[in-house]
Amino acid sequence: MEKISIGLELMGIGMVTVFAILLIVIFGSRLLITIINRIAPEESKPEKAAPAADDTAAVRPVLDAAVAQLTGGKGHIVKITKIS
Repeated sequence: MEKISIGLELMGIGMVTVFAILLIVIFGSRLLITIINRIAPEESKPEKAAPAADDTAAVRPVLDAAVAQLTGGKGHIVKITKIS
């Protein structure tokens, strides 16, 4: 019976220790993120230029033909945007 109580005591101490360390990691990381955001705020990304109209004009007939063939003439292209 003594060995079981020692085992349960060690298990309890271990669980409390792990819980305390996890709390330290969570609050430490939140503090670090807050400090870093105040020292070096996120830089704004420059906006990309809109695609040239002649790029779309050259590809549009090919896309129209492909959509017409796949949809049996029922589908239509509304907007073309380049995904980068």
